[in-house]
Amino acid sequence: MADVHTTENKEKRKPERKKLNGRKIADNIMKGAVMLIMAVIFVMLADQLVTTPFFSAEIEGRFSRIGIFGTTLMTMITYIVGALLGVVLGYILSPLVLRLIWKVIQRMETGLSDFSTQDLLIGTLGLLFGLIIANLIGLAFSKLPIIGAYGPIVFSIIFGYAGMSIAVRKKTEIVSWAGIFRLPKNREKERKKEEFSGKLLDTSSIIDGRIAEICSTGFLEGPLLVPVFVLEELQLIADSSDVLKRNKGRRGLDILKQMQEDNYVEVRIINDDFDDVQGVDSKLIRLGRKINAKVVTNDYNLNKVAALQGVVVLNINDLANALKPARIPGEHMEVLVVKAGKENNQGVGYLDDGTMIVVENGQKYIGSTVPVVVTSVLQTSAGRMIFVKVEHE
Repeated sequence: MADVHTTENKEKRKPERKKLNGRKIADNIMKGAVMLIMAVIFVMLADQLVTTPFFSAEIEGRFSRIGIFGTTLMTMITYIVGALLGVVLGYILSPLVLRLIWKVIQRMETGLSDFSTQDLLIGTLGLLFGLIIANLIGLAFSKLPIIGAYGPIVFSIIFGYAGMSIAVRKKTEIVSWAGIFRLPKNREKERKKEEFSGKLLDTSSIIDGRIAEICSTGFLEGPLLVPVFVLEELQLIADSSDVLKRNKGRRGLDILKQMQEDNYVEVRIINDDFDDVQGVDSKLIRLGRKINAKVVTNDYNLNKVAALQGVVVLNINDLANALKPARIPGEHMEVLVVKAGKENNQGVGYLDDGTMIVVENGQKYIGSTVPVVVTSVLQTSAGRMIFVKVEHE
């Protein structure tokens, strides 16, 4: 027992290893740089003060006999005081400067995250070519009076921006032109990447459940990708205090587990997330753009927003409507009238796929199966409606 206590005490005495904090290290480095810059600025100001006629004639003359290596004592004191003032002022201003620097960096990261890697690379190349042209033109104007010193700066801004914007606009042509020089193996790999068939599952499509049946038929190719933020939303719904929501969330989790066990299509859980984006739908759209994947959903609004941002959407409701059998005016069929319609004397029935059938003057046939003739078909956002009338009436 004594050995055990001794071992525990030794383990407690061991100092914990401190984790490196990159942000803190960067802050300290930048703080030191700000203090150094301010010190250099104040030393330069002190040097200007030393060279003024008043300082040279009235003050420094008294200390001209005292000095080291030709530098008077008063000059050395002025430099030291200037450096100390610069360091103190730099230390005071460094928190404000650091906040401004981090805000600029954060805005740059947010802005650049909306661009694809291809746009960034091509834009950088365009910027380099623009700067090369600007320097060549600037050399020709460098010897001109007045404007010669400022010409290269102006040309660099104009041609740098022009080169970057033109390169991004013409990226398709540049990529296709660069593809001529690729080896066949590399081109084959790029083609396979472009043909990536991964599909992101939305929360609504998982809860709906029909995605599992579609996968079992073999009509949908994988892999099916479930982002971690979609999984977290499913868990929140499953833990809801509302009974209906809780049942939907648990149903969604059960469907995912069943799909993984059936293994008709590969189902992957991916950990990509975006802390700077609020809302599961917005994260899905950004992830779809990032990995060039399609989004599977039942959400009408997500469908529209994703389409506006260039993300391909597979809507299960659209698929269900497309698979419903087509009915044309004049076609004969039999319908079980189950209830009365909204209008006077109307009856309502349903096909096996859930399509609503409105029977003209069919209220008296409720509970009976009657032969009918299709008069018209109406397609709405909610689905398809078929209007019929009873034969021989």
